[in-house]
Amino acid sequence: MNPMEYILFFGLVLFAFFVSGLFVWGVWELLTVTARSKKEYKDQKKALSLSRNPQNPLLHPTTYDFEGQAVMNPAAIHDGEQTHLFYRAIGNDGVSRIGYANSKDGITIDERLPYPVFALEGPDPHLNTMRRLYAEKNYPALVASGGSWGGTEDPRAVVIDDRAYLSFSAFHNWDSVRMGMTSIALDDLKNKRWKWSPVTFLSPEKQVHKNWLLFPQKLFGKFAVIHSISPDVEVEYRDDILATGKATPYIHSTEGPRIALVNTKAGFWHDRMRGPGVPPIKTDAGWLLFYHAMQKHEPSKYKLGAMMLDHDDPTKIIARSPTPVLEPEAHYETNGAKPGIVYASGATTHNDKLTLYYGASDNFVCSASAPLKEFVDKLMHHGVPNLKPKIV
Repeated sequence: MNPMEYILFFGLVLFAFFVSGLFVWGVWELLTVTARSKKEYKDQKKALSLSRNPQNPLLHPTTYDFEGQAVMNPAAIHDGEQTHLFYRAIGNDGVSRIGYANSKDGITIDERLPYPVFALEGPDPHLNTMRRLYAEKNYPALVASGGSWGGTEDPRAVVIDDRAYLSFSAFHNWDSVRMGMTSIALDDLKNKRWKWSPVTFLSPEKQVHKNWLLFPQKLFGKFAVIHSISPDVEVEYRDDILATGKATPYIHSTEGPRIALVNTKAGFWHDRMRGPGVPPIKTDAGWLLFYHAMQKHEPSKYKLGAMMLDHDDPTKIIARSPTPVLEPEAHYETNGAKPGIVYASGATTHNDKLTLYYGASDNFVCSASAPLKEFVDKLMHHGVPNLKPKIV
């Protein structure tokens, strides 16, 4: 070989080593980056996770007719002395009504009433049978997954001044789910005098609206209602939220519930946003809001995320959890009427303890908790900023 051939040969050898080195480095970097990403995700998830109550489930279905099929999705308030739970109870007739239980420590149930404390309609066996037959004939798949075919569903509760306000989904049929609202004086509640105010419907008939949330205090001197979080947080302010001798105008909202598809590469842990869960919780950092969402690889599982809304402009998201804060993993969340569901609809804060109440697998009432300040600090530290999902 002449000198030029030697030079060319060694040049090719060096180039081959260089390319091979780049390939090995790239594979190593990819593996280490993936490992670091997985570790970071696990660390974030651990930091923002809620601790399940070891006594879960708190409530099971009973032999009483009004809650013989399932209990789930509780509203919760703390009056300074005890926690009041208003939970959705599905009766043997397939109708949803509101059951009641209370607890002094927020963990152990001290009292549970053997009758519903609120319902939209009376116990008419003939009417309920007709509704059931109609629903099973026209909406068999939805009835099988939804669990009931009429009544008062998925309550939320807040205290404003000296009254407890209860909002709920008023189910008539699968193309008419209205948002209802009623209230009761705290003194009547504590003494179990169920003197509910006349029901107001915040949404019109023949539309489907669910999961609207009332803020636990007036904002700018008005009642404030979140009626959507996708693709944006939408809040409407009202002078009056209850019927006071005249019809309350309906809240303006796009007809029908919306599911937003999101880009997980942009920082979302989920692919689909379902809707808000617990009424906003006031903290020093802003309004803490929990919401339900799903991931593409587990489309049948409802998981819970958290976001922080700005104090002065609650339509502005200032932080969002990069991982779920609660997802169906316990046996009572993965077995039941609808496995794979955690549906949070109530929360209390007392002595810096955040206690979240949720329905598990559409069958039980459970709770999970975390130190409030610590949870908020970690959310603000780990949280991603406001991102805009696209609706489809």
